[in-house]
Amino acid sequence: MVNSQYAAQLSTWIDDHFDDEIAFLQQIVRVPTDTPPGNNAPHAELVAELLTAMGWEVEKHSVPVETVRDYGMESITNLIVRRHYGAAGPTIALNAHGDVVPPGDGWSKAPYGGEIADGRIFGRATAVSKGDFATYVFAVRALEALGIPLKGTLECHFTYDEEFGGLLGPAWLLENQLTKPDFVIAPGFSYNIVTAHNACLQFEITVLGKATHGSAPDTGHDALQAATAILQAIYAALPTLKTITSAIPGITHPTMIVGRIEGGTNTNVVPGKVILKMDRRMIPEEDPAQVETDVRALIEAAIAGLPGIRVEIKRLLLARALRPLPGHEKLLNSLQKNAEAVFGEPITSDGSALYTDARLYGEQGIPVVLYGAGPRTLGESNAKQADENLALEDLRRATKVVSMTLLDFLQAS
Repeated sequence: MVNSQYAAQLSTWIDDHFDDEIAFLQQIVRVPTDTPPGNNAPHAELVAELLTAMGWEVEKHSVPVETVRDYGMESITNLIVRRHYGAAGPTIALNAHGDVVPPGDGWSKAPYGGEIADGRIFGRATAVSKGDFATYVFAVRALEALGIPLKGTLECHFTYDEEFGGLLGPAWLLENQLTKPDFVIAPGFSYNIVTAHNACLQFEITVLGKATHGSAPDTGHDALQAATAILQAIYAALPTLKTITSAIPGITHPTMIVGRIEGGTNTNVVPGKVILKMDRRMIPEEDPAQVETDVRALIEAAIAGLPGIRVEIKRLLLARALRPLPGHEKLLNSLQKNAEAVFGEPITSDGSALYTDARLYGEQGIPVVLYGAGPRTLGESNAKQADENLALEDLRRATKVVSMTLLDFLQAS
């Protein structure tokens, strides 16, 4: 475990270089990575350039353009930095994603300005999760600045496909056998350490009828009226979902929403086509295959018997749950010990209703926990909302916690 002398040295180095860490974060926030459209290779090039200037070798792994475009994005270059310290030690990966949801409206600061105000840095992805690019890079630099013997290997995985599910991010790196770490720390965005999270199923539901003039609606088949029946069926199911509870602290029950509706051609035309996009969150105890079967049956039953109506159901995403794996407790215990030392209070751990691409490491049998810079709760940072921000002191403290945890695992005896 980290002794007090090394802990003090790590803390001092991070304090002495904190202005550099802030400047690094500002630079990477100022390059947009809105996904969609997902033109993220330019950001990866910038990060690679900045890390190379620090003396690190950076591997650039470009996902084939055709694969990316078929997936619905424009460009992806995933980065791996490998720091080899010695044999007979573990390989620990630090993963953060650079793709972000578009900024939207309502900002009082420039979404990509990286502006500092009131002890906070403002901008899209300051909290989720470019802030963790900075946390992880400077935690590793602090570790290496100790100048003591280390063992094993440290990898930084900077990937660009979390918002679409991670299949061309961490999953792509793992499937192409570009990495196979023993442990992973991924972004957590709050003081809390996450050890499990929900699964997620997303559908695109296309309701097809027959458009006709609004003056003669009986000559057509109203797709919007049929879509309304589907909406009513979905919302009628919500009370039952609340009765399905998880045994994992921090995770309550499944949820289901319709997040987007589009359709129709004009005010005076009966809609012939309506598209619904829905999201069904699953607790880790649920069977995703059974849930998918049930949701499809719910939708089809809602429009059964409606003349001239048919429905097409396309799965957009199936993100499986993250469950604690043997070995995760080593990461958890180290992070909690070091976080308590830095924050001066016990740090909790539990599950999350979110889903992340960290699950893809877990699906390969790799123990993973989520921890990174953020406030006490994710909502305080306005993550994925207007005026997303990160308290600079939280960035500083998280960097110290991660650096001490890396030393726990990588210090040579």
